[in-house]
Amino acid sequence: MPAIELRRDTPGLLRLFTTVTAAVAAVLLVALTLVMISVRDQVRVIGREAAPQAATAADLYFALSDLDAQVTRILLAGDSDESASSRIDALGLYRDRGYQADRDLQKSTADSAVTLRLMDGLAVYRQRVGQALAASAASDRIGYWTQATNLLHQRLLPDAQQLRRQSQQSLDDAYARKSATETTGIAVAVLLGGSLVALLIFLQVWLARRFRRFWNPALLAATALSLLLLISATVVLQLQSRQLTEGRDTGLGPYLALSEMRALGYDAAADTGRYLVSANLSFYRDDFTAKSACLTGDPSCRRASGAAVSASGVSPSGASAAGSDAASARGGLAPLAGSVAADRWIAYQAVHQRIVTLADNGRTDEAVRLLTGIRRGDAAFDFAYFDASVATVTETRRQDFDRALRAAETTLTGWSWLPALFLLLVLLLLPLSVRPRLAEYR
Repeated sequence: MPAIELRRDTPGLLRLFTTVTAAVAAVLLVALTLVMISVRDQVRVIGREAAPQAATAADLYFALSDLDAQVTRILLAGDSDESASSRIDALGLYRDRGYQADRDLQKSTADSAVTLRLMDGLAVYRQRVGQALAASAASDRIGYWTQATNLLHQRLLPDAQQLRRQSQQSLDDAYARKSATETTGIAVAVLLGGSLVALLIFLQVWLARRFRRFWNPALLAATALSLLLLISATVVLQLQSRQLTEGRDTGLGPYLALSEMRALGYDAAADTGRYLVSANLSFYRDDFTAKSACLTGDPSCRRASGAAVSASGVSPSGASAAGSDAASARGGLAPLAGSVAADRWIAYQAVHQRIVTLADNGRTDEAVRLLTGIRRGDAAFDFAYFDASVATVTETRRQDFDRALRAAETTLTGWSWLPALFLLLVLLLLPLSVRPRLAEYR
């Protein structure tokens, strides 16, 4: 490009002002296009990678929790004809939760070492469960079952909880990066876009004074396009940010928390069965109380710890304390799932207490029937009633996030090329606006 002769006459000044204005428009074009592409990609990362990974990790924790609950139901149901329907239902759910856990592990892209450790541990867990179900002697069944449930709580659930923490941290990091990019984009739009509009207005005023022509249509069009781009880009960045933030706060965040609550409910309900299988081992009664406190929002949840030991001398619920802290901090089920779900858990809690009382009074067969029965008032019925209400709210929260994600993606539609379109028009209008004036000096 030939050097511009910086003469202090009208043509020289006009060329200088036009060049500076064009340079600012070109810089704005590149910067704003890169920002919009980056924000679009970060929204995609949140919606298609980080959020699904967090949901997968939460689902894995839930599947593992229910896996052990169904094993306990199978053992309690035994081979009696009276409990056949309960046994068949538990076997089906055990199979489904196993497939669910396998699928979640295959989809997980978090810490590969932890994922591999979970796969290996799950294989050992299934082996111990198979041995427990195949054993003929009651002592052997309880021995293998104890090894299985200890493995789940001492190794599998803590590893699954680690994956959940890592995935949620990745999600938080993705939101933080997007927020930083949005701040940069708004600064670019305001500073460079404002400078471009100011330069175009200055050029319009300068031309009006020098050439005695009040309006320059091409410059007016360029100014209007620049101002429209500045306002639109700022609004779009703020709107999609608000949409995705609301999706996280009212959809994804509650969804993940409810998934944790639901898993805790299954693990607590399994403690009712574990209490009977272990011949009234007090640990399981106390562990149920601690987990239930988390579901009801009782502050004592924060003090819960796996202090007791199982029949093998190992605490089978080492993972519950950390999960309990998180649940208690959110105030239990009621704020997340509503009073109906909270009331249904209290109803199950009452059935649990009846089962424990029957077992403590030596009426174990009655306790088992109350636990495995599927009639109204039986434990399985009341728990299914509770779980249905939590599952409904959980699914609603997931859909809320999906809608927010689609809204943010729609808001950003076209913004990877719209800044270029606007500013290329501005760059074309600039020479058109000054060429007639420069022609007067030829």
